[in-house]
Formats: sequence, C-alpha cells, structure tokens
Amino acid sequence: MTMLLTRRHFATPAPLRAARVVEGLAGEIDEAAEAAAPDRRFLRQAWFAAALAAYGGEARTVVVENGRGVAAALPLTGFGPKLAGLAALPGCYWPMRSAPIAMHADDGDLDRLLGGIARAARGVRIGPVMDDDPLVARLIPRARAASWTVIERMSGDSWRLPVPVDGDWPRPSTAKRNRWFEARLSEHGPLAIDMVDGWAQDSFDRLARIEAASWVGTDTDRADAKFVAPDHAAFWRAATADPVLATMLHAAMLTLGGRDAAFTFGIDCGARRHIIANGFDPAFAAHSPGRVLAWRDLAQARGAGIAEVDWGAGDSGYKRQFGAERGPAIRNWLLVRPGVGAGVAKLLSGIGRKLA
Repeated sequence: MTMLLTRRHFATPAPLRAARVVEGLAGEIDEAAEAAAPDRRFLRQAWFAAALAAYGGEARTVVVENGRGVAAALPLTGFGPKLAGLAALPGCYWPMRSAPIAMHADDGDLDRLLGGIARAARGVRIGPVMDDDPLVARLIPRARAASWTVIERMSGDSWRLPVPVDGDWPRPSTAKRNRWFEARLSEHGPLAIDMVDGWAQDSFDRLARIEAASWVGTDTDRADAKFVAPDHAAFWRAATADPVLATMLHAAMLTLGGRDAAFTFGIDCGARRHIIANGFDPAFAAHSPGRVLAWRDLAQARGAGIAEVDWGAGDSGYKRQFGAERGPAIRNWLLVRPGVGAGVAKLLSGIGRKLA
C-alpha cells in the first residue's frame, strides 16, 4: 500500500521567537537559574531583587526561550551617563556579577539574547566575572562574531582550592600545627565552632562585630566590608529572605569562651563553595584564629561534598599555604552593539576604560 504524503508530513518547526524585554525582574530568571550550571544557581530572581533594594535602580529582563524552556534571563539596570544608553547586570560584586544561562542554551539562543540586549540598550556591562563563567564564555565570542565592540578590563586572578575526596587532609604536619594553635587559643576560653543554621538577624550582627574589629573595619574605608558597610550589609540580609538562597549561604564562626573571634562566609552552590569574606579579631591574632577556623571549615566542606573552593581574587600568601591554585582571570566587560555612531562610540570607549 502506498501512502500519499501531504504537506503536513514535511511541516517545519515553528520559528523561535525573538528575545522578550520584560519590565522588572522576570520570574523566568528562576527557571533559567534552575537549568544553569550547578555552581551558578544562586543567580536567582531574589539575588537581583536584593541588589536593587540595596544599591538602587530599576530593572528590565531580556528573556530567551527555546523548545526546552527558558534558555537565558538577563536582568539589566542603568549604568553610566544616561546619554550613553548603557545597561549593567545588577547584583553583588561578590562572588561575581553574572546572569543565569541554561545548560541547554545553544548559539542561536545566544544570538537572540544579543538581539534583545541591543533593543534594550546601546551596550551592556558584565562583571567582574571569571573567564570560565558560562555567560561570558559563550556570549563574548557570539558578540564578536556579530560585530559588537567588546571592551575588557582585567580585575585580577581568581584562586581555587581543590578539595580531595579521600586521604589525609591536611597533611599530618599541618594538622599537628593546627592543634597547637587550637590549644593556645583555648587559653582564652573553650574553643567552639558555630556553623550558622538559619539566618536570624543576630547572625549578621555577629559577623558585623567581628568584621568591625578586623583590619577591614579598622584600617580601611570599609567600602569593601560585607557586613559593616550599610549597602552591602543590606544586600546579604535581603538575600536571605529567599529560602533557596538562605540555604546556600554558609557561615562559620570561631568562639573563645563565648566571644566571637573569627568568621568565614560564602555560598555553597553545587559542588563549589564561593568564599565571600573572612576575618578575625586581632586580639587573638597571635595564635591564628582565622587559620584554625579555615581548616575546620574546609573539613566541614569536604564532608558536605564540596569538591572545590573558589577563594576569589587576590592572595596575600595564605591561600597558597592552604593549597589554592591560580584560577581563571577576573574581568569586567562592556559590549557595545553594532551601528553606534562615532561620537557615542568614543564616549562608550572612555567609560569602558574606567571599568572597575
């Protein structure tokens, strides 16, 4: 029997629609985050909402969908002189400023994302962010291929610590030295490690008190302080309103006789721990409370299935002492759409050189 083939047998899939530009922070951000690489799933709607609440601004979201769901959701807020028509990703400086892109996104989705950005702004700032971030690793080559102007500024190198699955860690000599420091610290009172379980306001108050006593609080202008600087403190407190983010945020504090002496703070996302901040009260500096807490915290990370610690930028030497290795470079990016006039392009290039 011969079957007659009609036009419907050769029907082609419906064309994918262009990116949408949505006012506000679109709910699709969470869908993109859930489909993103595991270590980027903290880039949720509530993350960006906390940033807008803490640092100001209004947002729009460029949303790209494909046959498998949301491929990308890029929130944008104003950046630079209004005349320039630029946008930037909102968010916190730490651990990075990026946006969620689904692992199932293809090059066509990235091209449509660029089309949406071009409708929303003359250019977009992304960063600071590591070179291996999924968004920039995939978007930058597509932008260059589409004749966008790409301006970059180096911010530094990241440092990463592989966490061994088994075996002695730290090595016996390091463990012995840690025990010596712990014994000396215990002379100030019983030593305890508090892992934060639930984010009551008191938890942030305790972190702020240690930070205020540390060198960040006493020897700097506090602009980079995470819990003493009002805007940064407001961001972290607002982020914990989202129960998913609250479970990702991690903190540990070392106490001596009930007095907080050191802290470490970060985000556990997938098998990676992003370290955001650490500090200690210099009253106990002689016996390295920061070192003792760091090793205790790393042991907890290992037990929790963390495979790598991302320690961020900069190393005064202590990160290498723990075994951290130089990781991907951290950069700021400015992408300027094609067709921008010469005068505006000159202005934008000047802004690009000032990226920090």
